[in-house]
Amino acid sequence: MKILIIAGTGLIGTMVARNLTQLGHDVILGSPTNGIDALTGTGLDEAMAGTDIIIDLANSKSFDDAPALDFFQTAGRNLIAAKSKASVKHHVALSIVGVDRMQNMGYMRAKKCKKT
Repeated sequence: MKILIIAGTGLIGTMVARNLTQLGHDVILGSPTNGIDALTGTGLDEAMAGTDIIIDLANSKSFDDAPALDFFQTAGRNLIAAKSKASVKHHVALSIVGVDRMQNMGYMRAKKCKKT
């Protein structure tokens, strides 16, 4: 199975990639350093061609309300558009357990609003 991991070179991404590769999957590490940027949309169409699953581990660099919300909304829209074009059937997004109970922080509101 071909799996695109957004933020695949990060801490969690490298562990997920290692495990999936050991299971025999074709893993693509999506990161700006690899030419795949969920925030700008750069490289998404190419990376998703023939992809079966997207695992979205991307995170905002800011915990402030507006930048976090902008990051998750923009990256989410870009990923949804690219996966729709490529007919990717499965999209897994990392979130936070109980985020719906922590809505006093803008970052947590942004995580809850992340629609995929």
